[in-house]
Amino acid sequence: MKHYKFGYVSIIGRPNVGKSTILNRLIGQKIAITTNKAQTTRRRINGILTTDEAQIVFVDTPGIHKPIDKLGECLVDEAKSTLGDVDLILFVVDGSTSAGRGDKWIVDNILKNYKGQILIIANKYDLIKDIKLREENLLTYKTLFTDNYPCIKVSAKTGRNFDTLLKNITRKLPKGEKVYDDDTITDETMRNIARELIREKILLYTHDEIPHSVAVIIDSYEEKETLDKIRAQIIVEHETQKGIIIGKNGSMLKKIGTEARKEIEFTADKKVYLELQVKVIKDWRKKSKDLDKMY
Repeated sequence: MKHYKFGYVSIIGRPNVGKSTILNRLIGQKIAITTNKAQTTRRRINGILTTDEAQIVFVDTPGIHKPIDKLGECLVDEAKSTLGDVDLILFVVDGSTSAGRGDKWIVDNILKNYKGQILIIANKYDLIKDIKLREENLLTYKTLFTDNYPCIKVSAKTGRNFDTLLKNITRKLPKGEKVYDDDTITDETMRNIARELIREKILLYTHDEIPHSVAVIIDSYEEKETLDKIRAQIIVEHETQKGIIIGKNGSMLKKIGTEARKEIEFTADKKVYLELQVKVIKDWRKKSKDLDKMY
């Protein structure tokens, strides 16, 4: 008779390698926001998967890179803080290219002294048709480590090899009992989910004009049986950015609010009233005061 398993699995990698997409694919539902912008994920997000063999708590972390400001330092600290509490690390890399300085920095500064289990997850490997080049790319990631860690090739976009990935994850977890109900997929609060969904729409619709200089603060979240009322501030660093987010006659702010509200309603399974305001706090990413509630 097989023993049931329970464990925590941290998803780590540099920005834009597909960590949040992998999390959403594993869970089977969107719980982490995804865009093609670096640093889309800023706080760790727990996704919970319950199968017949195991209950797995996946911890999605911010994309890691050498920090250049206070925000960057917070993101690295956020990722580092998960390592002592997990049973397995998924080191996600871009399998369509060889290892770069960013990957080496993560190994040297984050993973080098980690004593637990690591799986190297080569995402996007299917973008390279040359089999020999694929293997050469994978070798560059394996040789970043002194230990011989297994490498699994996946495509988060198509779901290819995710059955193999899940089997390998489950195999490495310790015995344990369920902590969460079977239908629980995240322990995130709706307040945090709403904040992230608003920020996702900003990143999607303002393109490169508002890269990392935006934050969202939920001023109030009033939950009622049939209607949730949310009031939130969008924080930017400059007046010109405020104008971009508001748009002509408020058109951009209306679009952001409408699309965010739809997704919040879908997640909360009820109607939502969403009020957004835009505020300028000059150079907020470089200041430590109140940074923890902004990023």
